Amino acid sequence: MLQILRNADVYAPTALGIQDLIVGGGKILWMGAAAPKIAELAQGLTGNKSILGRETDLQGRRLIPGLIDSHVHFTGGGGEAGFATRVPPLALNQFLDNGITSAIGVLGFDDCTRSTAELLATTRGLCEHGFGAWCMTGGYHLPLTTLIGSVREDLVHLDRVIGVGEFALSDHRSSQPTLAEFLRLASEAHFGALATNKACILHLHMGDGARGLEMVRAALEQSELPAAMFQPTHINRRRVLFEEALDLAADGCPIDVTAFPVAEDEDAWSAEAALELFLETDLPRERLTISSDGGGCLPEFDENGRMTAMEVGRPSSITDCLQNLLNRGLALETVLPFFTSNVAQTWRLQGKGQICVGADADLVTLNSSGRPERVMLGGAFTQTQTSGARDHAAPEPKTQPSKNN
Repeated sequence: MLQILRNADVYAPTALGIQDLIVGGGKILWMGAAAPKIAELAQGLTGNKSILGRETDLQGRRLIPGLIDSHVHFTGGGGEAGFATRVPPLALNQFLDNGITSAIGVLGFDDCTRSTAELLATTRGLCEHGFGAWCMTGGYHLPLTTLIGSVREDLVHLDRVIGVGEFALSDHRSSQPTLAEFLRLASEAHFGALATNKACILHLHMGDGARGLEMVRAALEQSELPAAMFQPTHINRRRVLFEEALDLAADGCPIDVTAFPVAEDEDAWSAEAALELFLETDLPRERLTISSDGGGCLPEFDENGRMTAMEVGRPSSITDCLQNLLNRGLALETVLPFFTSNVAQTWRLQGKGQICVGADADLVTLNSSGRPERVMLGGAFTQTQTSGARDHAAPEPKTQPSKNN
């Protein structure tokens, strides 16, 4: 079935102005100033006017690529204060309601009662709904939780496994790895990248320990491993850690900001503030991404390492962040890549993160306040959003009968 989206104010994420789009087979087939009538289109492409679809007039609404959340606990995170603090799994609507059409799952702290097998099965289940889902092998600790038996075998033989982590550094919850152990793990990830052409990034949970990113700096200084395979996340949890991360980004490392809540008196940067600081540098803009830590535990600990309070990360936090950035006066085409094309480029997600001919038809309309209004997943509008645009079926031809941690 063919669909035409008319009068869309397209951010691809570059601003392209008002465009019409033709969608079919889950892909964007055409984009330009004025699409033909759908009956004429069907006749021209297939010789069969009965292959009709729907035309939707978006009435000048902003149309963006579906957001990509690169750090999500599909199966739930938590568990730092006993079994009762394990966070439940996330539901598909928690992504779609927030304009998220693709995500990457991680295990996190609890890599004992939760497994790579469970995470992979959940990932595949999301894919069966048309959602763009991938995951990582391993968790916080050594020996790494794998499915087949080693990191490189998981990366090579499991199609949806595209990274390693989140592996914990500078955190009392980590396995306190030595540099030799860290280098061995990184070399396994690098092998996976070479053997599969996947990203196979070593995704690093950064705690608030004083050592910061010294392990990554040592790995770059004492090995031949490329900087692009190390990605620290939660880098805005301490201001000095953020400065360290900027230095690593200058050396070629991708870095990831987490959209978690930050109090005014906290020694941390909100995702919005961190992005504004990043934009003031001359660093390549594609090296920073923003993720939610959705489903993960956002804990507080006392001096003895006992959890005293916790919140739970929400996928909606990256949508809130995008809206807040727009409210601060930043242009949509300036901030949108950090939620879309940068993520797709970093993780080698083909067809994702942009609006162009040949890309996947994962699209989101924004309302006047910058919130997701409608979501198209694989070329079909989902039922989770309230439509403000006018839909109408194409007219049928007379000769034819009448979906932190």
